[in-house]
Amino acid sequence: MNVTDLMLDYIKKKSNSDIGNEVYLKAKQCLIDYIGVTYGGAWENVNIIKEVCGSEETSGNVKICGTEISTDMLKTVFFNGFNAHTMELDDGSRFGMIHLGAAVISPLVAMVQKESIDYNNFLKAIIMGYEMAVRCSVAMQPEHKKRGFHTSGTCGTLGAAVAVAVARGYNREQLKSTISAAATSAAGVLEIQENSSQLKPYNLAHGAMSGFMAAEMGKTAILGPDDILGGKRGVFRLLGNDINLDCVKETDYFEIERIYVKPYGACRHCHTAIEATLELRNKVKNTKDIKEINVYTYKLAILGHNHKKIQGKSSAKLSIPYSVASAMILGKSDIAAFEEENINNSDILQLTGKVNVFEDEEYTKEASNKRISKVEVIMENGEKLCKEVQYAKGDPENPMSHREIIDKFNYMMKWCGKEDKGNVILNKLER
Repeated sequence: MNVTDLMLDYIKKKSNSDIGNEVYLKAKQCLIDYIGVTYGGAWENVNIIKEVCGSEETSGNVKICGTEISTDMLKTVFFNGFNAHTMELDDGSRFGMIHLGAAVISPLVAMVQKESIDYNNFLKAIIMGYEMAVRCSVAMQPEHKKRGFHTSGTCGTLGAAVAVAVARGYNREQLKSTISAAATSAAGVLEIQENSSQLKPYNLAHGAMSGFMAAEMGKTAILGPDDILGGKRGVFRLLGNDINLDCVKETDYFEIERIYVKPYGACRHCHTAIEATLELRNKVKNTKDIKEINVYTYKLAILGHNHKKIQGKSSAKLSIPYSVASAMILGKSDIAAFEEENINNSDILQLTGKVNVFEDEEYTKEASNKRISKVEVIMENGEKLCKEVQYAKGDPENPMSHREIIDKFNYMMKWCGKEDKGNVILNKLER
C-alpha cells in the first residue's frame, strides 16, 4: 500500500471537489485571524527581525507581514511564521494537535507580493494546506507527540508545501515531488518550549520556510521516492508508529471547518481550565481566601504545562497553574495577562503556587474529541466551587462568531498601534 499516493489522490480529489461558500468563509476568517496575530508578533519581534535582516533598509523586495522591513523571500516566509506563533493566539486543530495558520498561510502571504494569485485560489490554498497538515498529524498522533515531536513544525511543513502547490496549480507529478521534499524537511521537537525558551515559534517558522522551498523544488517535478510517507523509512513510520489510515479516509467536511480559534493568550491546553476559572470567579468574594485550586484534565495537557515556576512570558503562556491563577485574579486572559507586569504580580504568583494539576483518566479517554478540564476551588472555610468545561470558546462545537473574530483582529491591531492599517486590511479581506 503506497500511503503517499493515497494521500496525493485524496488531496487532489478534495481540491477538485465542490468547496462551499461556508468553507471559503472559514478560510477568510482564518486569514483575518492570522493577519491580526502576525502583526502582534511582528510588533513584539521587531528588534530581532532588524538584527537578522540588517535594518529597515531593504535587503530584498518582499515585505515581512506587520512591518516595513523588506528582505528576501525565504527570510520573509520564515519571519511571517515566527511572528504568527509568537503571541500564542494562532489557530489550530485539536484532532491533529497542531497549530496551522502560522506555517500554512505564511508563505502564501509572502508569495502574493511576487505572484498573481486569485483571491479564491488563495483561500483554496489555505483550505488544502490545512487539510494536508491535519491529515498528516492524524496519521501519527498521539504517538508523534509522545515521542517529543512538535506537530506544528513537522506536519506544518507538509501543509505549507501543499498550500503553495495548490496556489500555483501544480499537476500530480509536481505535487508528489513537493510532498516528498517537504516530508524529508519535516522537523520540530517539543523540548524547544521548555524553561524560559522563546524559540517555540521557530518550529513553525522553519515549517513555513521549508514548505515553501519544498514547493520550489516540486515545481520542477524532480523525481522522489515512491512512498516518502508510508515507506519503511518514511516519515509516518519514523515519527509515529502504526499509520492511522483515517488520514486518507474521505469525509464530507474539510478539516478547516474543525479548527479552533483562540480567544485567550495561552496555550490551547490551558483554555478549558481558563474558561472554567472565569466562570467560577464571580462566586469568589476574595481571592486571598482561596486555599487551593485543583485542575483535573487529560494526560497530554499536563506534560510541559503544569509548571508553577514562571520564567518569562513564554513560560507563563504554557502554564496551566499560571493561566488559572491570572484568570482568577484579573478576570480575563488576554495578552496583558501574560505581560511582564502580571507575570511578576505577587498575588498572581502566590495563587499560582496553590494550583495543582491532575490527570482525570476519563478525560484522557475523551481526548482529542474533547479537551475537558474541571476546576475545583477550595476556600479556607472548606467551601468548594467546581466547574467543568468540555469545549472552550473557539472550538468547532463552541465557535467564535465572525463578529468575535473581527473584534479579536481589531484588538490585536490596536494593541500594536496599527488600527488604521487594520481598517484598510479588513476592507480588502472582507470583499
